Amino acid sequence: MKQPTPAIVSQEAVRRLPRLALYVFCIAYVIPGFWFREAWKSVDLTSLGFMLELAHNKSDWWHPTVQGQTPELDALLPYWLGAWSIQWLTPFVSAAKASRVPFIGMCFIGLSATWYAVYALCKSQYAQPVAFAFGGEANHKDYARALADAALLALISCLGLAQPMHEVTPMLAQFTFVTIAFAALASLPYHTRLSLCVWGLGLVGLSLSGAPSLALMFGLIATLLCFFDTELQSPKQNALALLFMALLIAVLTPSHMWHWRVQWPEMTLAHWHGQLRLWLWFTWPAWPLTLWTLWRWRHHWLAARQSRHLLIPLCFGTLCAISAMLSVPPERVLLLSLPFFAALAAFALPTLQRSVSALIDWFTLIFFSGCAFIIWVVWLAMQTGWPPQPAANVARLLPGFLPSFGLSAFVVALLATFTWIWLVQWRTGQHRSAIWKSLVLPAAGAALCWLLLMSLWLPLLDYARSYAPMVQEVEKSIPSKRLCLKELNVAQITAFKIQSTLEIEAFDTPQNSACEWVIAESDRKGLTTIAPQLKIEGFEWIKTIARPSDDNQEMDLFKKIKP
Repeated sequence: MKQPTPAIVSQEAVRRLPRLALYVFCIAYVIPGFWFREAWKSVDLTSLGFMLELAHNKSDWWHPTVQGQTPELDALLPYWLGAWSIQWLTPFVSAAKASRVPFIGMCFIGLSATWYAVYALCKSQYAQPVAFAFGGEANHKDYARALADAALLALISCLGLAQPMHEVTPMLAQFTFVTIAFAALASLPYHTRLSLCVWGLGLVGLSLSGAPSLALMFGLIATLLCFFDTELQSPKQNALALLFMALLIAVLTPSHMWHWRVQWPEMTLAHWHGQLRLWLWFTWPAWPLTLWTLWRWRHHWLAARQSRHLLIPLCFGTLCAISAMLSVPPERVLLLSLPFFAALAAFALPTLQRSVSALIDWFTLIFFSGCAFIIWVVWLAMQTGWPPQPAANVARLLPGFLPSFGLSAFVVALLATFTWIWLVQWRTGQHRSAIWKSLVLPAAGAALCWLLLMSLWLPLLDYARSYAPMVQEVEKSIPSKRLCLKELNVAQITAFKIQSTLEIEAFDTPQNSACEWVIAESDRKGLTTIAPQLKIEGFEWIKTIARPSDDNQEMDLFKKIKP
């Protein structure tokens, strides 16, 4: 029996969101976070280190290493893509920027795949709004497009998406291939053969990005969902095809990538309090809308055979959420749940009451306007010294940082702020009928704050989150152009390679190394015993160089004692 739909939507409510505005919005959200900043610690620099080794053919392509160190996450495809991009584009741009080009593409693919997934889910007969007695209900195609726009806005507005979406890491690759698999499964009733091919591509990419176990679980869950999908013409054949591809990919995935990283959570109040706090901010504002969707559409998703538009995102989102609770750090996997929560959040919009929509708007307006105001005030303090307290806080937290004024960054920040003011005026005006209206301010607010950070605060963030100040201090401290590194992590090694003009080598032993200068992780906080070893091997300690923005990270500089 078909359950009554809670969605009551008129044709006026599904008017088109201007495509040009949507494209410009996505470009403004993605590009600044990639192209204009330095490589940051630590996952960003770590990934770049493996890509550089592969690009220069100094490492095995099936087992990437940097001075004997292997990746924490056994991913191959992200490092391959970055290495190929470095090989092809380094004559034109720096290696750091070249490595980001495929990841910029992944961002746009992930956003587009989420849009198409929700568009396909909305074409389900059980997702359609109520038919009016005298006509005027939303057209099916316009309704699907409006909810897909809303899902894209909901995804961008998630606070946890901002930083991982702009880092050169396997997590971003996993996010992209998850959305590809999501779009393929959602489109299965309408483009069966193409969807099966895209589904296989998504699982292959997810496996080679370091998550073969998750890809296998996706295949098993998709197989089960096919048996409940009444809109498939051949549910059993499709289920077998999905299962066969998942098992085949599992068999063909290199054995060294199968590492179960499941860790049972600590049964302590502090642990669960941290988990709850992470969930609340990382998935905001998708999680309250998702809960509202599950409540208002409860008769549909409880009647499993009538709700592919709810069951698909709900099952996969739940899988990612449970995996996140069993992973360290949890945000790596929680990132993969955001497209599914955004899809569920979109289905809340046809059922929202005006008072709830107004509450979302007011909260968003106050929160993001407050964040933007703080960013502007701190920038003003850095430039002029007024107000004095923020300027003093920056000087205390980042000793040695010298603010600089960038005209282009200032203009971009002004345009973004004026656009935000215009959107607020539009939202509070008379043009309020569009179904996606409640997510315009959350998405625009998230993009505004990210754009302000990447323009006004970019010099500060580069100084605080990169190793450049420490590398430059080391470079000033030695007269030689040759430096040996001993037992540094991959991010630190990469920083010296790309942010200095020194000739970098690995330090082995005095017998096979002619190193005059050696830099090593400081052992003054009880981290290592490198200093005594180097003294025995004929080196003397020269100085300790601290990272300005981190009191717990220091390096010791040693010089060879001449006989």
